[in-house]
Amino acid sequence: MTKQSNYNAGIYVRLSQEDERAGESLSIENQKMILTKYVAEQGWTLVDVYVDDGYSGTDFNRPAVTQLLEDAKNGKINLIICKDLSRFGRNYIEVGQYVDYIFPTYNIRFIALNDNVDTANQNSAAMDMMPIVNIFNEWHCASTSKKIKAVIEANARAGRYRAGYAPYGYVKGDDPNHLPVVDPVAADNVRRMFEMRSRGVTPRHIADAFNDEHILPPLDYHYSQIGKPNPKRTNHLWDGTVIRNMLKNPMYLGNLVQMKTTTISYKNHKTVKRDQEDWIVIPNTHEAIISQELWDKVREVEASVSQGKKTKKGIVSPLCGFMFCADCGKKMRLMYNNTTWGSKKKPLKYFRQNYNCGTYNRFGKRACNSHYIKLKDINAIVLTDIRSMIQQVVEDESAAKNAFLAKKQSQRSKQTAEDKKRLTDGKRRLDELSALIPKIYEDKVLGKVPEDVCIDLLQRYTAEQKELNAVVTDLEARQQESRKDEEDVDKFISRLKKYAGAEELTREMCMELIEYIVVDEYAADRPRHIEIYYKFLDKALENKNHLNLPQSA
Repeated sequence: MTKQSNYNAGIYVRLSQEDERAGESLSIENQKMILTKYVAEQGWTLVDVYVDDGYSGTDFNRPAVTQLLEDAKNGKINLIICKDLSRFGRNYIEVGQYVDYIFPTYNIRFIALNDNVDTANQNSAAMDMMPIVNIFNEWHCASTSKKIKAVIEANARAGRYRAGYAPYGYVKGDDPNHLPVVDPVAADNVRRMFEMRSRGVTPRHIADAFNDEHILPPLDYHYSQIGKPNPKRTNHLWDGTVIRNMLKNPMYLGNLVQMKTTTISYKNHKTVKRDQEDWIVIPNTHEAIISQELWDKVREVEASVSQGKKTKKGIVSPLCGFMFCADCGKKMRLMYNNTTWGSKKKPLKYFRQNYNCGTYNRFGKRACNSHYIKLKDINAIVLTDIRSMIQQVVEDESAAKNAFLAKKQSQRSKQTAEDKKRLTDGKRRLDELSALIPKIYEDKVLGKVPEDVCIDLLQRYTAEQKELNAVVTDLEARQQESRKDEEDVDKFISRLKKYAGAEELTREMCMELIEYIVVDEYAADRPRHIEIYYKFLDKALENKNHLNLPQSA
């Protein structure tokens, strides 16, 4: 470093929220007073004081330290002085990089007053100890971070609500735990949002409806309630993402949910989502806005293969998103054909709506065949099938229940028989292994079995035992699921009854009853083969956007 005779000093002071607990000795004003006095005593020129109030020392993206370094590189100052190394930063790698590499490159002198660190005196004991001091400063920060996280988690588990403000539909209460209290106006919008979604309305369309009615979005509403303008840069509109996130928030069930996010580390403050099993959930802490039944209904809609797409007239067709091509497995798409007839002077036009394979619509016969079917025809076919089941229930509910139950069980009857045999064999073999393993030890002690044979047998038996335990556990879980059949059939019948006397197929009817539909190839000279799969009676698709075709298909 080139020796200087005149120094233009920049004083840097910092105070984090954790440092405030240390008292007056670390206060901004105390740091300024000590450093200003020192600069004056040395006869240096004080150019500026750079202040970062409320910033952690592990993060070097601080506004004042950024400006300080910029001024130093531009030659505005050639001396940086702070109270101690921890004020400049608590990241030993970053601090060392600046002190050992960056500052010397720009001929900048650095002083940490209380630590006796002065880069103009490289041979001092303080300079030799500086790496150790930096490590202890970072250790202090890491320790403090752990303590703060522990306190935050303890408060969350004790039911203390720590968010800045409550989710839309609530306000923070005045009780010691600041638990959410229902805001009647916003809560009505939340209920309406869930009810619309339960009927199959998409989050984007819910947002459109709220925007059309000029309902304030959550952040705007929050600031309007406290009498302040929204300081955030936003278009002041609802959007599908906001709606979708709100529909997933268990707070609306009356459960206090916290610790959904965390930071990567005490050095990297980027927020990341925690796994749901790591959330802290305390049930029934405040008044619920929606019922468990409505919540479950929305979860069911979210899991549906159909999310609903509006037509040009703003209508969602009842079967939109439910139909799949039997050949390529892709979804069927609703199409429009313009038809014109009449004279040239007075042409008449109408739209003919039909469904066809999405692959065929996009790529033609090179990729798949036509699966054309008129919208009115498929609607009539599905409605007729639903009405026939309703008629079965009306005429003899007990017989209908048995028929539905038989259909559900027949889909896995072969698998169930195989599972029962495997379960019986598995349990019998586990009993054998439980007797064999101690017997091997006994034979080894008595000298009947050599040690190497004993070790080999034990390894094989214990490995087999571990594998069989996993298989038996899985098979027992499947048996438990099979006991739900009757409950599922009862739910299906209950939903069917709601639509007794229905004259037309509705979107809500399809959302409640239909799992998915498979349509075969179009042919004018033969009847169509259409398979309708119903909720609670048939297995759901693993992929909501593609039919699970056999491997040979």
